[in-house]
Amino acid sequence: MKILKLLTFFLALALIGNAQSVPDVTVKTLNGESVRVLDFAENGKPTVISFWATWCTPCKKELDAIADLYPDWVEEYDVEMVAITIDDARQLAKVKPMVATKGWEYIVLSDANKEMMRSLNFQTIPQTYLLDKQGNIVYTHSGYAPGDEYELEEHIAEVAGQEAT
Repeated sequence: MKILKLLTFFLALALIGNAQSVPDVTVKTLNGESVRVLDFAENGKPTVISFWATWCTPCKKELDAIADLYPDWVEEYDVEMVAITIDDARQLAKVKPMVATKGWEYIVLSDANKEMMRSLNFQTIPQTYLLDKQGNIVYTHSGYAPGDEYELEEHIAEVAGQEAT
């Protein structure tokens, strides 16, 4: 029994020690201003970072599905959503009009040079990360299927110390 407790303790320490945090990368607002992604990660709130592109149908479906729930998430869990487009400079002109048309109330940023994408080492979008209040990545999800937003909400509720509604 003592060995089992000891193993559990060391496993927990290993997991805590391996918590991945968001890299300190600078991206752009849709107005061209430089911002550090780390500033959003270290905001003391559960934070969802979703990578997407205007040409990615599953990305738009995911962001639309989250948009329906987002006002409730803000109220219930004090969560912040940051949608980072990986559209290149040529496609970037489509982003602002699309966000306006969709009515997404998220912070929308651009990683046109894909530096953040390379730093986090992923290849496919949509790619979603949930950060705890200290900015550690506690959940990640690739792709989108209807209902994934409810699984994300369960993880947000855990980070916020509440139960999903």
